[in-house]
Amino acid sequence: MSDLTHPRPDDEPALDWRDGSVPVSQRFDDPYFSLSGGLEETRHVFLAGNDLPARLVPGVHVAETGFGTGLNALALAQVATVPVRMTSFEAFPMSRAQLEQAHAAFPELADLAAALRGGWGQGVIRLGQVALTVVLGDVRQTLPAWEQAADAWFLDGFSPAKNPQMWGADVMAQVAAHTAPGGTFATYTAAGHVRGALAEAGFTVTRSPGFGRKRHMSRGVLTG
Repeated sequence: MSDLTHPRPDDEPALDWRDGSVPVSQRFDDPYFSLSGGLEETRHVFLAGNDLPARLVPGVHVAETGFGTGLNALALAQVATVPVRMTSFEAFPMSRAQLEQAHAAFPELADLAAALRGGWGQGVIRLGQVALTVVLGDVRQTLPAWEQAADAWFLDGFSPAKNPQMWGADVMAQVAAHTAPGGTFATYTAAGHVRGALAEAGFTVTRSPGFGRKRHMSRGVLTG
């Protein structure tokens, strides 16, 4: 990772803050987590959508597109009782100060959030039982170069309508190529082109009830 502990101001993503604690990307005009409850959304979409924590056994590898505030990593660490790995791909990393402001919305995660910020800038960040690696850069370049495979994916980039490059067929194909046999994905979006790209890449895709105002989300298993 680059020096994220003391980033230059120009390196920080430009944010607006809704209610003082919900970061909204100025670049993508999209909040980093649900206004209806970010932690509850993470538990519904990404944990339950991948049948976690039931599938967590020592050595399981979770991967993620879009690290954001680290909320998904923190929620995973909260439920992990055995050593697991997580790799997250992020193009626009927050500064430690921005993370701290965002984490204030989740007091029950305070200890884990402090550990995340304390390790920010290190190669591997220890969050309880989770060994977290954040890969910086455009996922269209960093994911093809990744030499590992995930057992479960959190697909959590900004909205496909506002950040289409992150949800293109090329990226979804790389997600499948870096998924272990029988591996899964879950995402908050039910956009047809995203579902189609994942199906074309080899996933059996299912539409499920979404969180909050979102009627549907998507989940799937690699079968192709």
